[in-house]
Amino acid sequence: MATSSITKNFVVFGKEQAEVFANAVEESFNGPKPEIKVNYSEIDTVDELKKLMAKRKKK
Repeated sequence: MATSSITKNFVVFGKEQAEVFANAVEESFNGPKPEIKVNYSEIDTVDELKKLMAKRKKK
C-alpha cells in the first residue's frame, strides 16, 4: 500500500490499541494477493506502431 493513500491522521492510545493496530497491519501483509489482469496488445511492426501513434495524436 502506498503511503500517499493514507489521508487521515489517527492516534493510537494505549498498549491494547497499539496491539490491535499492529495486528491489523501484519494481517494486511499476510492476506492473499489479488491477481491483476491487464489487457494489452503487442506491437510487432513499425506499421502497427504508426497506427497506435496516429490514434494518440487524434485525441
